[in-house]
Amino acid sequence: MKEIQLTVSLKIHSGKLEEFKTIAAECMNIVREKDTGTLQYDWFFNQDQTECHVREQYRDSDAILEHMANLGDNFGRLLAITDFSAKVYGNPSETLLKATEGLSLVLYSSFQKM
Repeated sequence: MKEIQLTVSLKIHSGKLEEFKTIAAECMNIVREKDTGTLQYDWFFNQDQTECHVREQYRDSDAILEHMANLGDNFGRLLAITDFSAKVYGNPSETLLKATEGLSLVLYSSFQKM
């Protein structure tokens, strides 16, 4: 299985909701215009808009690396105003793991029996 799925959790710092929404909209536009291997990229707020989950699915590890490069500074801007964590489902490449060192990631490897 080369596809990789993520559930990203972004707890928005107090007073930063409007800035967050601006950056999120920029990220969504970039994904639509530039990403070639992104299969899903959906953003969801909780009721009081203090937390956002992003459901992401990519063709493979290279598609995530492309996505990260395309987002550029926007990713850093999001990290500055949120508490970030992510669950990663699949088998990321060593290159991707190295590129995401230092991020709060929990990896779940694929297990399929048929």
